[in-house]
Amino acid sequence: MLVLLPPSEGKAASGRGAPLKPDSLSLPGLAEARAAVLDELVELCAADEAKAAQVLGLSEGLRGEVTKNAALRTAGARPAGEVYTGVLYDALGLATLDAAARRRARASLLVFSGLWGAVRVGDRIPSYRCSMGVKLPGLGALGAHWRKPMEEALPEAAGGGLVLDLRSSAYASAWKPKGEVAGRTATVRVLHSQLVDGVEKRSVVSHFNKATKGRIVRDLLVAGARPKGPGQLVEALRDLGHAVEVEPPTRAGRPWSLDVVVTEIH
Repeated sequence: MLVLLPPSEGKAASGRGAPLKPDSLSLPGLAEARAAVLDELVELCAADEAKAAQVLGLSEGLRGEVTKNAALRTAGARPAGEVYTGVLYDALGLATLDAAARRRARASLLVFSGLWGAVRVGDRIPSYRCSMGVKLPGLGALGAHWRKPMEEALPEAAGGGLVLDLRSSAYASAWKPKGEVAGRTATVRVLHSQLVDGVEKRSVVSHFNKATKGRIVRDLLVAGARPKGPGQLVEALRDLGHAVEVEPPTRAGRPWSLDVVVTEIH
């Protein structure tokens, strides 16, 4: 099983250990594209703070992120699973998993990134600020920059198993599973169900969408679930107590769409 996750806007501070070693990152097929983004981002942030803040969409209060980006080559690196924070990662709680579940997390979780393309949670990276929606002056829109290298690297990473795609739309733009891989891919939407004057009303949630997705991944890791495809994923999630409604694709080569329905949001 390969689980595709979005990153978080907020990130923990860089560590005090050794700096980034680009050659150590997973998915070596992305190395050239990573180097191109890193080179331009560091150069931009070191040369012109005001322009960099504008390109990165940063408010005045976040100007420190520009300084942080300028020092990416020398900043201490730490496992990506510790760098990414926020609602989804709080609910996932990587640090509190038992040893076996942590091993499964390192093998199955892949976090998408405007700077790195995609990394595994055990890959050591510095804290940074660069979303997939950024358009760098030289490379252009990062979503488009990553598409070609992703098309080559991601099917190999997916192997022959299930792909559970929990990315937000901006990060999903960098790689869309196709053909046979798409047929064993499942996307998830979280719906809040509540009774209004005796009638069920459903709404798409945002903040709690992330929390629910984090809990889903945690439950699968803790249970040691190994669904081979979307159908088995539905069964596994229901066994774990999640209310899941499924819409199989109407034709081959399309992802499955799963709705996880919650009655309480927390």
